[in-house]
This record gives sequence, C-alpha cells and structure tokens, in this order.
Amino acid sequence: MFDKILIANRGEIAVRVMRAAKELGIATVAVYSTADKDAMHVKLADESVCIGPPLASESYLYIPALIAACEITGADAVHPGYGFLSENARFAEVLQDHGIAFIGPKPEHIRIMGDKIEAKKTAKRLGIPCVPGSEGGINDDLEARRISGEIGYPVLVKAAAGGGGRGMKVARNEGELSAALSTARQEAKAAFGDDAVYLEKYLEKPRHIEIQVLGDGRGNAVHLGERDCSLQRRHQKIWEEGPSPALDVEERMKIGEVVAKAMRELHYLGVGTVEFLYENGEFYFIEMNTRIQVEHPVTEMITGIDLVNEQIKVAAGGVLPYKQSDIVFHGHAIECRVNAEHPVSFRPSPGRITYYHPPGGLGVRVDSAVYQGYTIPPHYDSLMGKLIVHGRTRTECLMRLRRALDEFVVDGIDTTLPLFRTLVRTKDILDGAYDIHWLEEFLADGGMDGKDST
Repeated sequence: MFDKILIANRGEIAVRVMRAAKELGIATVAVYSTADKDAMHVKLADESVCIGPPLASESYLYIPALIAACEITGADAVHPGYGFLSENARFAEVLQDHGIAFIGPKPEHIRIMGDKIEAKKTAKRLGIPCVPGSEGGINDDLEARRISGEIGYPVLVKAAAGGGGRGMKVARNEGELSAALSTARQEAKAAFGDDAVYLEKYLEKPRHIEIQVLGDGRGNAVHLGERDCSLQRRHQKIWEEGPSPALDVEERMKIGEVVAKAMRELHYLGVGTVEFLYENGEFYFIEMNTRIQVEHPVTEMITGIDLVNEQIKVAAGGVLPYKQSDIVFHGHAIECRVNAEHPVSFRPSPGRITYYHPPGGLGVRVDSAVYQGYTIPPHYDSLMGKLIVHGRTRTECLMRLRRALDEFVVDGIDTTLPLFRTLVRTKDILDGAYDIHWLEEFLADGGMDGKDST
C-alpha cells in the first residue's frame, strides 16, 4: 500500500480523496494555488504545498510543480481526481518516470479513450454497441456528405478531442452540413488545439446512460450498474440518478456485462465510466471517462462500495476483491450538483458565503469543500458541492431529496438550489420522463419564471 498520496486537485474531490486515503491509513498531501490558500482541502491534509498562482495552467495543470511537490514531500503516489490532469496520459507517464504511482488507468488506455475516434474503434472491437457514423476523422465536405447520406440526417459533427459539448454541431440536412463542419472545426481548434472532427447519427430524444466499471489491470473487472445523467444543460450534467428510471433489470445486466467483459479483455485498471446514448431500447457508445466521475457517489450509495478506496487499492497492486455476483444493488440514489451559479442564467457567482447550512438526516450525504465565511474564487469550476440522497425506492428518494433541498441554505452567492427545488416538484421528473434535451426545453419554456432565485 502507498505511504503518502499527493492529491493533484482541489475542491470537493480533493476532500473526497483525502477521506478515502485517511481511512486506509495513508498520509495526504494537498497542493494549492495562491487563490486556494484558505481552501478546505488545504486545511484537512497532513501536508500542503503551494504550486503557483491562480491560473490553472501555472498551478494545477503545471506538471513540473506537481512533480516537485511529490519530491519535496516524499509522496509515492498521485491521485488526480477529475478534470485538470486526470485524463492526461503524459502526466501518468512522467509520474512513472519519476517512480511515482498514478492512481488511475494505464497511460495507453487514457490515450486511446481520450481520442473519440480511437475510442469508438476500440469499443467496436470489444463488442460495445456504437452510434452509426464515420469510421474516423472527416477529411473533406464531400466525404461528410457521402457518410451523412448513408446514415441519414440529422447528423452530429463532433470534435475528436472534444468534451463538455464544445466542438459539437447538428446538421439536419445537407444544406446545414458544410456550416456545421466549419464551425465545429473552428471550435475544436480553439478549445483543444486539434480540428479533427467525425460524424455520428444524431438521436432526437435519447437518454444519457453511463456504466460504472472497476478493474484491477489483471483481467478482472466488474460493472456496478448504471447512472442516468440525462438532465443536462449545454451538455453539462446537473442531476444524476441510479438506477435509471428508463431501464429494467434485464437491460441493466445485459449492457453491464457487455461493458465488464470489454474491460476484462482490455485489462483495464482502476475506475472508469462507459457512456451511452439510449433510445428505443438500444444503447450507443459515445465515450469512456478514464477517471473517477463527479457523480460516483450515486453508485456508492446503491452498492455500498467506496469507489475511491477501491481505486487506490488496485492502483497499489491489489487484486479486485469482487466477482460480478458479489455486486448487489440497494434502493435508489440521486445527486444534485450544487453550483455557484444563477439558477436560470447559469451565470457564475463567485464570492463569499455568508451563511452555510447543509442538510442532514438518514440517507443524506453532502460532498463539499465550502464552509461559512469561505470565498469561492472566480478562477475555477463553479461546482461548490453535491447533494446525494438515498431511499429504498425512487419515490422515497425523491421525497427525501425534496426535504433535504428545503433544509439546504447558502447565502451570499447565487446557487442552483432553487432550480432543484423546482425540478423535484415537476411531474416529468417525478415520473422519470425526461431526456437529454428536456431541461433546456423546460427552461426555454419558462419553467423557472417567477421562481425565487435565492
């Protein structure tokens, strides 16, 4: 087992990793920018090292500073959390070159799954169902028109190195295709430094379903069920739940075993999430995230398995202690991402929290790194915490969520709490009848008009 883990991240995920490490008896090192000197992860760590100014490229993304922090403190492993360098294969390789363990997948798997085109080819090879589309990057408009004609409009142009909805454009007919290609390439080049794009069939009303996996790199792997992440705005998830209201047990176990079998064949190491669009009873692979997910607590609540704990143990060379038959699902869980944003416009709202009262009680969990008097800096992601609730049934879970949201008080900044208080009282949400476009249509139709935004 590791002696000391450096957490190359900040915010609630840094605190989450520290908790898991401490329960394993492992010392922790926090790194922080000057903007985060008063952050909770700095206060809770056994040691802390300042790695640079607020700009992420000069601190949390600056590999030499992170390596130096490991050498100064004697950390023998690094947990990257999510975001920042968590899916950077080069970072994993540099750590290995310095004799420091990377708590994550093998670099080659990060690299393959980080390229959308290679990921799709690999998924097909492993027997994972994929969205119809181009086999690789699109070289010119003529090729795009040919492929679009074969798979049928509408089509989705996607950046090969994309993420977060950037470099994605819909073309509903041939007349829109050229402009969609041009715009997607420009966005991809600006956001990722790579203008390669590919084509997929555009699904009109799909749900976003993801399968959580865990492997030990030795050919042992299991799936831990699915999460439904269909409530999104601008391709960013805000609400996740498991099990999905759209799937039955047979569908769940069938797609789960397809994914677990693929991870065994790949000899995948650590945690990962294979993401699908689901429509009319069919699953279509879209990407794999080779890291811990923001929404991992949903899976923890319905399985009772500490994913970060297991992630650390297999990275240290441990053998997976579970067979698929050992994974049992209990009840229902929902996570709301509480962002420091206006609940309607989603305008970021950094600033000082003047009053903070998180909810509690049976089946309620709050993963956060804020506290009363803390000032949320403007330099990073607006996620201030996550509210996760569990119930024996989805109905009980929704009622518990309603109660917890009514208890949750954050003053001094705008948050998305009012949005969730509205959603948890909305018929389509209560019925589980939503897709990836539902939230934006709800907001466009004035679903939050007249609602209290404090």
